[in-house]
Amino acid sequence: MKCPFCQHLESKVSDSRLVDDGDAIRRRRECLECGKRFTTYERLDEIPLLVVKKDGRLEVFNRNKIINGLLKACEKRSVGLDTIEDLVNGIERELRNRTDHEVTSKMVGEMVMDRLRDLDEVAYVRFASVYREFRDASKFIQLLKSLKS
Repeated sequence: MKCPFCQHLESKVSDSRLVDDGDAIRRRRECLECGKRFTTYERLDEIPLLVVKKDGRLEVFNRNKIINGLLKACEKRSVGLDTIEDLVNGIERELRNRTDHEVTSKMVGEMVMDRLRDLDEVAYVRFASVYREFRDASKFIQLLKSLKS
């Protein structure tokens, strides 16, 4: 592993631990040349997961887009970052376990909404209002009524 500071090719590993529910290994390294420490992550090289957008374009799955949307929906709610990450990890795991490596953006959005509904109703309504692109109050009212039933 090349040192990011001096580009030397040899380092020693001082600590290794599993992260992301065992999907990756985090290694603390120390450069044998300059002595500086840096962190590397080892992950399984996977076939990319592609998302088919509404207009038919293909885009590589980006978990950060989901996290950012959830952070906005959960703003000022008692939903922690760990909970959001767990939710996204579950969605990503489910998508990657499929035999088809192309999923629709609608499928991803519905998965997020299903999980968010159980987690926090206010965050669910916020997310749904953006995701479903409500143009008038009647659609919003229908969504709120569906939560009551």
